Amino acid sequence: MTLVKFNNRNRLFPWSQGRLRSLLGYDPFFEDDLLAKDSDMPAMNVKELDKEYEIEFAAPGFTKDDFNVTIEGDILNVSGEKSTDKQETEENYTRREFSYSSFNRSLKLPTNVNADKKVKATYNDGILKLNLGKKEETSAQSKRKIEIL
Repeated sequence: MTLVKFNNRNRLFPWSQGRLRSLLGYDPFFEDDLLAKDSDMPAMNVKELDKEYEIEFAAPGFTKDDFNVTIEGDILNVSGEKSTDKQETEENYTRREFSYSSFNRSLKLPTNVNADKKVKATYNDGILKLNLGKKEETSAQSKRKIEIL
């Protein structure tokens, strides 16, 4: 199995973030997207079963409509975006709360994934689960003896 994380985050600087943080006198209080950690991404589990791959993303607080799952060639893209905006107005005050959260993960799929077959996606109890079927093996890969002339 060769599922490889495809890092498509747009970084402004090609050198390591550790050096950049020390160069800029990094203070965690002022953390922004430039210095974002991979912990901002949802946790992911990948299982290889006999007939399929099962990929799970831990994304609590999202709804199924917040996700976008696509396959382009041999790249699986999973993204999620959610925002909330709540305003409460009383006689003497107004309180407004809002939040925004998003992620984007891309994975290079192994060659034995059947991307043409329907991919099953479910979201339940904060877990997005994708099931990707494998291609059926052909008998051409069986062992045979070659006669030497």
